[in-house]
Amino acid sequence: MMNPMTEALAQDLATRLPAAAIREVEPRYLEEPRGQWAGQAACVVAPATAEEVAEVIRFAGAHGVPVVPYGGGTGLVGGQVSPDGAAPILLSLERMSAIRAVHPREAVLVAGAGAILADVQAAAEEAALLFPLSLASEGSARIGGLLATNAGGVNVLRYGNARELCLGLEAVLPDGSIWHGLRRLRKDNTGYDLRHLLIGAEGTLGVITAASLRLFPRPERRAAAFMVVRDPGAALDLLAMARRRLGEGVSAFELISGMGLEFLRETERPVRRPFDPSPDWLVLVELGLPAALDSEAALEELFAEALEAELVDDGLIAQSEQQRAEFWAVRETIPEANKHVGAIASHDISLPLSAIPDFIARADAALAKLGDFRINCFGHLGDGNLHYNVFPAHGRSKTEYGEARREVSALVHDMVHEMEGSFSAEHGIGRLKVGELERYGDPAKLAAMRAIKAALDPSGIMNPGAVLRAPE
Repeated sequence: MMNPMTEALAQDLATRLPAAAIREVEPRYLEEPRGQWAGQAACVVAPATAEEVAEVIRFAGAHGVPVVPYGGGTGLVGGQVSPDGAAPILLSLERMSAIRAVHPREAVLVAGAGAILADVQAAAEEAALLFPLSLASEGSARIGGLLATNAGGVNVLRYGNARELCLGLEAVLPDGSIWHGLRRLRKDNTGYDLRHLLIGAEGTLGVITAASLRLFPRPERRAAAFMVVRDPGAALDLLAMARRRLGEGVSAFELISGMGLEFLRETERPVRRPFDPSPDWLVLVELGLPAALDSEAALEELFAEALEAELVDDGLIAQSEQQRAEFWAVRETIPEANKHVGAIASHDISLPLSAIPDFIARADAALAKLGDFRINCFGHLGDGNLHYNVFPAHGRSKTEYGEARREVSALVHDMVHEMEGSFSAEHGIGRLKVGELERYGDPAKLAAMRAIKAALDPSGIMNPGAVLRAPE
């Protein structure tokens, strides 16, 4: 059992840190984007160095007080809030936001865990390089949290998840020791890889304080296109065609349903829908090619071949950088429209690519038997990640569906598991999906995870209740 952080302990901790590290417990620290939980915190501290983080962790360990690491607060599974149990120390990384170094010849950037993703992208651009992690919350999400959740985004197809973009870490472990693993090596075969252990651990095995990040050459010629496909199977065939023709030049390949476009119209989002009426299915393809290659011509040739193969029947190719940005604004605004409509159940799932068309058909049919729903299925088709979200029928509210969420999610996740997919593709486990991990997780893996947690954090102070259920 954890001990709560009392006022007396908070005053004691304050004497051990610079005054600038002590923050008010503002509402923003206790909220999460989907509003499913209201967090709690006895105090908020914002250290500026790894040594100050270590002081906090050692203090927490000595007193058996829980610690909840906090990045940008953008996580969607509740990993950054503690809704119940002993009142924790909330440890914010916001002051550790410096870009520590950029090494253009190595294509490496070193950033504090509190660095905002957009600032890292801008620092890379100043060096004529690219940090390719890109997602809707990049103006507020912080590097430490993105690594702690192994964030995905729209460019995973070409560059990989956050895990693949990290060469080294600096981190504070649960005993208060500092791991100085902030190396810039592509090859470092020296035993267990603590970097990969901490990435995706959601703050349950330590606190990431800085990272060495991989940069890439900036594509000189970028182009994007919407292409209307007859169904998800045709979209998958189009993806294979695009990769066969253009290889790693395909940076992103997003599947969008007509329902997503209709939600943009219904909620009056300030974006221009590419087609009216909305087709049932379309994809957003982006290419990033060297200066010697014509990306727009490449998309035109791809469309012509796909049209001949009867995979597509309409399309739009962006004619300017502004129009390319407008295309992406459509994709990035769909989650905002979803929020205004109000989902009964949202699912961040992944499947083997070839199983996706069958899953969509089977899940749609099963849900039609279960009730009167609208389904907005969209996501990163190139890496098998779908956001399969279920909404009330037009004119109805999710409040009218009672406890349908549990039945809907069980149906979707059972089917995903049966088809050898994952119920959590890019958002992590947090507190929302602890039960699903217990239900669908491989027993050997779960046992190993619990053993690792017990070995590194025997007192259980690090983000208790996230990823693994906290002991009673």
